[in-house]
Amino acid sequence: MLYLVLKSLHIISVIAWMAGMLYLPRLFVYHADAEPGSKQSETFKVMERRLMRAIINPAMVATWIFGLSIAYLQNYWLQGWFILKVVLVLALSGVHGAFSAWRKDFEADRNTRPARFYRIWNEVPTLLLIGIVFVVVLKPF
Repeated sequence: MLYLVLKSLHIISVIAWMAGMLYLPRLFVYHADAEPGSKQSETFKVMERRLMRAIINPAMVATWIFGLSIAYLQNYWLQGWFILKVVLVLALSGVHGAFSAWRKDFEADRNTRPARFYRIWNEVPTLLLIGIVFVVVLKPF
C-alpha cells in the first residue's frame, strides 16, 4: 500500500511540476516583449514569481522525494532504465534552474533574450518528459 501511495504522490507532483515548467517559459515569451517597468511587465513578474515559488519549486522537491522513496522501496538503484531516468530528471532539474535564473533576470529588468529564445526553450521540458515517460513505461534495459 505504501508503494501505491508514494507512486500516486509522485505522479501528482510530476504533473504539478510539469504544468509549471510548461507555463513559465510561455510567460517569458510574452514578458520578453513587454516594456521593462511597464504595468504589463510588473504583472508578469508577479505571475512568474508566484508560479515558481508556490508551484514549481515545491513540486520539484516533492517529485524528487517521492521518486527516491519509491526507488528505495523497490531497490531500483542499479537498473539501467532507472539510471537513465535519473539522468533525464537531472536534466529537467537543470532546466528548472535555468528558468529560475531567467526569472530573476526578468525581475531585475535584465533580460536581453528575445521571445523566440523562450519559445524554443518552452519545448525542452516536453522533450524531457517524453523521454522520462517512455523510459519508465518501457524499461528498455
